[in-house]
Amino acid sequence: MSAESVSAADYQRLLELRTGLRRFLKWSADQARASGLTPAQHQLLLTIKGHRGPPQPTISELAEYLQLRHHSAVELIDRAEQVGLVQRMADPNDARVVRLQLTTDGERMLGELSTQHLHELERLAPNMSRLWVGLD
Repeated sequence: MSAESVSAADYQRLLELRTGLRRFLKWSADQARASGLTPAQHQLLLTIKGHRGPPQPTISELAEYLQLRHHSAVELIDRAEQVGLVQRMADPNDARVVRLQLTTDGERMLGELSTQHLHELERLAPNMSRLWVGLD
């Protein structure tokens, strides 16, 4: 597809998609705050739980998922650890490697938020899927 072949309807669909994504992200951030988490903490918990392991993710892997610099990921993890959401553990095969896991509170909070998010995605899916019609 070339720039000349992009139709007015294509631009409208792209706008609707980007607007829908922004609304979902704002809604998600509001839900995190309402549950007592920052949006960044919510993303951290989801990253740890959603990591395809075993083993548990490393700080470097989390930084990559979250698109953060290593030191920024460490600061986020430090704050989450201080409030009891995550814990560090040494890798059993290499003590130099730090792995992360959710605490019981982190698991509970993420579970509650994830249930809300899945319901919201189910609600949004019909409208969002219509934006993809004809894009093959």
